Amino acid sequence: MDAKDINIKNRRAKFDYEIIETFTAGLVLTGTEIKSIRQGKASLVDSFCYVANGEVWVKNMYIAEYFYGSYNNHAARRDRKLLLNRKEIVKIDKMSSVSGFTIVPLRVFINERGLAKIVIGIGKGKKDYDKRQAIKEREDKRSMARLFHK
Repeated sequence: MDAKDINIKNRRAKFDYEIIETFTAGLVLTGTEIKSIRQGKASLVDSFCYVANGEVWVKNMYIAEYFYGSYNNHAARRDRKLLLNRKEIVKIDKMSSVSGFTIVPLRVFINERGLAKIVIGIGKGKKDYDKRQAIKEREDKRSMARLFHK
C-alpha cells in the first residue's frame, strides 16, 4: 500500500453527528506512529477531540504499535496534539463550548508531502429520528440504484 493511498475514516461520525464545519490539522507524532499510519494501522473509532490550554488534542485515537519498533515503541491510545492556527483554535473552542456541539475526528490521511493530517469537524449530535431518516435515505438510494442498473 502506498502512503498516499492512506485514508482512515470515522464512518460512525457522519451517522452520529451533523457536521457543521471542518478543519484540517497536522498531527504531532513519534517515529513509530507515523510508520504505523503509513501501513494503514490506525482507527478513529470512539475517538474525540478537546481543547485544553489553548491547544487541541485528540483522545483515544488508536495507532497500532509498530511491528519493528523496539523499546521505543509508542502507546497505542495516547493523547495526540493537533497543529492548528490560533484563529482556528479560538473558533473551535467557541463552537465546542456551546451545548450540544462536539469536536469529532473525521479522517486521517497522508498529504502529498508525506505528512499525516487529520480532518476534524464540529458536530451537533443527531437524535434517533434523524438517524432513522438517514438510514431510510440510504436504503432508498440503494433501491433506486438497483432499479436503474437492471
